[in-house]
Amino acid sequence: MSAAAPISFSVQRTKPLRLGFLALTDAAPLVVAQEKGFFARHGLRVELHREIGWATIREKIVYGELEAAQAPAPMLWSTQLGLGCPACDVLTALVLNLNGNALTLSRALLEAGVRDAASLREHVRSRRHRLPLTFGVVFTYSSHHLLLRDWLRTAGLEPERDIRIVVVPPAQMFRNLAAGTIDGFCAGEPWNTLAVREGAGWCPTWSAAQEPGHLEKVLMVTRRFAESRSAEHAALVRALGDAAAWCDEPQHREGLADLLAEARFLNVPAKVIAPALLGQFDAGLGRTESVPDFHVFHRGEAGLPSAAKAAALQQALVAAGLLPAAASPDLPRRLFREDLHREFLKTNQPQATA
Repeated sequence: MSAAAPISFSVQRTKPLRLGFLALTDAAPLVVAQEKGFFARHGLRVELHREIGWATIREKIVYGELEAAQAPAPMLWSTQLGLGCPACDVLTALVLNLNGNALTLSRALLEAGVRDAASLREHVRSRRHRLPLTFGVVFTYSSHHLLLRDWLRTAGLEPERDIRIVVVPPAQMFRNLAAGTIDGFCAGEPWNTLAVREGAGWCPTWSAAQEPGHLEKVLMVTRRFAESRSAEHAALVRALGDAAAWCDEPQHREGLADLLAEARFLNVPAKVIAPALLGQFDAGLGRTESVPDFHVFHRGEAGLPSAAKAAALQQALVAAGLLPAAASPDLPRRLFREDLHREFLKTNQPQATA
């Protein structure tokens, strides 16, 4: 990227912005924006707050303990409508990434003869009079839940009837799989690779193969923040957009894995984080899959929160029974603010490579 002078305005604020994230590889734009100076170049002081799970992120946004956060895109709908929480007006002006998830099944299922969706169906049918298998997802309103439900249905299995689905924070997935309290999970990296490397599981599919280009995380803020502190919001979107572009440069990926590995971020060895970032996904069973789009942060207008993307996601949530069929057709445009995205970035200049 070509060098350019930092933008001229400075946000005048004594307290830093509190920005929440989870220990996931796709938190990369937030970490890079802080550590490589993109927030500072855009006149921002930011505190990164690592949280334990998505429900905590949601509650802290609702009650004003965070100004902004990384969030699963469907969380916008559940928070706006008050599904499982007090209703709160929220929106996004930036998609943080596409893809990035995988489905991991336990070693016990492998030993029981499960190799794919069809053999999982036969295994489930063979144990009709026993407790159902339990699969974990990171949040009810998430792409992970949608991806898992879709994959189960390709096997002729009905979620809730044939499989018990529970919510488990991403960083706790591996431990629960290893302990046998869940039989599989759908989560973001690096938790799938960690399960594979530790011999606890293997991956029959991943999101870039199952639904290429699906929406993953967004920058969630309240409408109140967006309207009352618009200069900070604009600077935040610009800084994270620049950081996302940095993350998508192939020459940065190995260094990115080293940065994310630090204890204050993912606290996982870089050798576990790097394969998926480098497009060489370790699916287990001796398979290394070439998946160049396993993580997409910026290219191909990945960051654009278009109404079309939002409408497709709302349709998927309704089809899965996670939203009422009567959900307002106006919601996609209210939640995904393409207008703000274009306004904030129209005068943005590329920043110097850090």
